[in-house]
Amino acid sequence: MSATVGGESTQHPNPGPAEKMGFTRGQVVQELGWDNDTDDDLRIAIEDALDADMVDGDYGNVVESVLLWWRDEDGDLVDGLVDAKADLVGGGVIWLLTPKVGRPNCVDAADIAEAAPIAGLAQTTTAAVSKDWQATRLVTPKTPA
Repeated sequence: MSATVGGESTQHPNPGPAEKMGFTRGQVVQELGWDNDTDDDLRIAIEDALDADMVDGDYGNVVESVLLWWRDEDGDLVDGLVDAKADLVGGGVIWLLTPKVGRPNCVDAADIAEAAPIAGLAQTTTAAVSKDWQATRLVTPKTPA
């Protein structure tokens, strides 16, 4: 834990989902797939961690992370992931948010595992981030130098 000039801590003693996902102040995060079923508390927590609003698909510049809300009914996951990579800076992260198992429109874990490498991504972790949503961290695999 580090401290600022004023002595206050820069880390939360009990980090919430936004901090566990690695969101920090000043990052530019693009949000795709927002709809009326997304978790507003999670969205607010992420924007609080960023100390800024998330940008949308019309942003027109590079972003450090993409938050992609995806449901089984949203179509072809590979296409969705490829589109999500469009504005992502090298080394950036896509957080694929899908309804948890048993919730309407949940996405099968095998579908994510199959779609990620086809889209040029590697799956690193999956975690529950809210009552109804889970997050899968996807990154561009490192290439040998």
